[in-house]
Amino acid sequence: MTFGPKGVLFVGDSAGATIYAIDTGDTKPAGTKALNVEKLDAKISDVLGGAAVRITDLKVNPASGNVFVSAAVGTGAGTPALVKVGRDGTVTSFALKNVPFASVKIPNPTTTAPKGGGAPQVFTQMGFVDGKLIAAGLSSEQFASTLWVIPYPFKEADKGSAIEIFHGNHNAVETRSPIRTFVSYKVGKDDTLMAAYTCTPLVKIPVADLKPGVKVKGTTIAELGNRNNPLDMIVYTKGGKDYILMSNSARGVMKIPTDEFGTAAPITKGVAGTAGPKYETIKELTDVMQLDKLNDDSALILVKNGTSLDLKTVPLP
Repeated sequence: MTFGPKGVLFVGDSAGATIYAIDTGDTKPAGTKALNVEKLDAKISDVLGGAAVRITDLKVNPASGNVFVSAAVGTGAGTPALVKVGRDGTVTSFALKNVPFASVKIPNPTTTAPKGGGAPQVFTQMGFVDGKLIAAGLSSEQFASTLWVIPYPFKEADKGSAIEIFHGNHNAVETRSPIRTFVSYKVGKDDTLMAAYTCTPLVKIPVADLKPGVKVKGTTIAELGNRNNPLDMIVYTKGGKDYILMSNSARGVMKIPTDEFGTAAPITKGVAGTAGPKYETIKELTDVMQLDKLNDDSALILVKNGTSLDLKTVPLP
């Protein structure tokens, strides 16, 4: 999921290879108080009738400050549901019946399930940049890793841009591994996607290079450690400097300064361990599954707490 202007929420449906733009109508400022909800998954289950739920994503609506959470309800792949968490901590189901929406279908989605099983990873991350929706995922093309750039309001989606990277920890060129998470950031004057992949190369991809049917070679500027999946990332400013904050499956939460993004040497040969711009591991933040920027000073994090998931507001480090 990602938000666009005026409370429009973009949701990717991998099963249907379709992206929906949902007019949430949620544009009234909801206050600025910190948001902390214990056992969010249990509260969502209660709202949705008591079935087991698996939280799949969360985003703060910049138009209101409320939080939207996507979940899979029931066992297996589950039934998708959307929930709103107000700034007062109230959890409510967001009914999609009679809600204005638009949609666009991807013409070349992958139909291949991942090695570990599960549904095909048509969409893995989305972002809204300069009036366009950018979606990362896998296509049916020979170079499966793909970025689709779709102007909004929607008309149709083209076949997207095929993405190639060099993965230093694997010592290999990769074209089939999907981007796991990305943020948009200006490197110099250029809109750039800073993208992270499994095992964790950090790659910069100029937005201007993303054109229909073109093969784009991303520039790997850092290797942040193998045996790890990046989960979520945000960009923020503190003390006059910009940083990326990234949560990971096995390597904690990383704070990555952006000041070397424009000058870092490309990684084009195999490396062991880490390489490129240095990062700091935020030891106070553990078991962070999802994160988003709540305001200029705070992040909202979804934290694993035993068998439960808690929603917490924390200062940006």
